[in-house]
Amino acid sequence: MSMATARLYLCTDARTRQGDFADFVDAAFAGGVDIIQLRDKALEGAEQLELLGILAEVADRHGRLWSANDRADIARVTGAPVLHLGQKDLPERLARTVVGPHTVIGLSTHTPEQVDAAAEADGLDYFCVGPVWATPTKPGRAAVGTGLVRHAASIGTNRPWFAIGGIDLTNIDEVVAAGAERVVVVRAITESDDPSGSARRLREALPAVVPVRAS
Repeated sequence: MSMATARLYLCTDARTRQGDFADFVDAAFAGGVDIIQLRDKALEGAEQLELLGILAEVADRHGRLWSANDRADIARVTGAPVLHLGQKDLPERLARTVVGPHTVIGLSTHTPEQVDAAAEADGLDYFCVGPVWATPTKPGRAAVGTGLVRHAASIGTNRPWFAIGGIDLTNIDEVVAAGAERVVVVRAITESDDPSGSARRLREALPAVVPVRAS
């Protein structure tokens, strides 16, 4: 699995309440998720290391990717194949000095200017566009609507990008119609009673993508 062919990206917390992290990520991968990112601000460093170790083992078994969030040091220590950064995190050029040349680095974008910059930045491999709709996972972050998705689709970049923010089975057709070929989801799978089935249905709603060069 490579970022160039990835279509369905899942962000999940540690599943502390459910107590089923390993089983959950296994089911999500089985349903067709290409990348899983552990994103849980409540975790201490040692807890992140333990859970990322579990995620790495399950991802390897399925031949899929996994991602660390925000922390370049955690990504390096765990050997994460993917590191995702926010606009206020360590700049990608500095994160690259920590994780090395082979780790895939992605960035969240929220404005047309940020999208344009991410499409051209030397140190990035992919970017995310959103939040398309308001989501409790990003409190205080204004929704950007499908207009920003249309902008990202219009610039013709060869760099993979994902629509993100409140996307689920009720509205995924709207982001696809706006030009997205790849999406990041959270609650559409994490709150499902059937994560594998939900992942499969989301994947079926996405168009096939022609692999592009991750630049």
